Amino acid sequence: MLADEVFWDTAGMAEKYGSSLRTYFARRASKDDADDLVQEVFLKLQISKSTKPVTNVEGYLFATARNVLIDYIRANKVSNPSSYEIWSDSHGNADPLSPERIAIGQQEYQCVMQAIVNLPPRARQAFELHRFEHLTYQAIGDRMGINRDSVKDLMHRALVRIAEELKARQ
Repeated sequence: MLADEVFWDTAGMAEKYGSSLRTYFARRASKDDADDLVQEVFLKLQISKSTKPVTNVEGYLFATARNVLIDYIRANKVSNPSSYEIWSDSHGNADPLSPERIAIGQQEYQCVMQAIVNLPPRARQAFELHRFEHLTYQAIGDRMGINRDSVKDLMHRALVRIAEELKARQ
């Protein structure tokens, strides 16, 4: 083993790199989520249980952090956090959930789900892969055996049909 090669010691790495990772995440995501994201990095490293030596620990660690950040952004669909904060501040607190609001929400949910079920099979498959499994158009195309433009067309048709069906129900 070379002098700069290290095997994974997540406890030691957390102590050594934890504050740097927190700073990294605090600049790129919600400050409230920074600790959770740091924990996610070390969890991924712990799960990987790599037995191979790593020559650039810091580089590997921050590459993992970058992937965790990408997953976080995709999961939260945070494209512009500052506009979200402006929106939430300007609209104040939402009304408390009343039985009426819950019932309306359930009805709307059922309408949307029925509209999805009513889609043609290939359009529904593309829609579900994109919206529920968060696959890219290219990944959907690979899975369905079609090109990216065909997936784009299927998604467009699916969204138009869903919108038309929801409009017809109002």
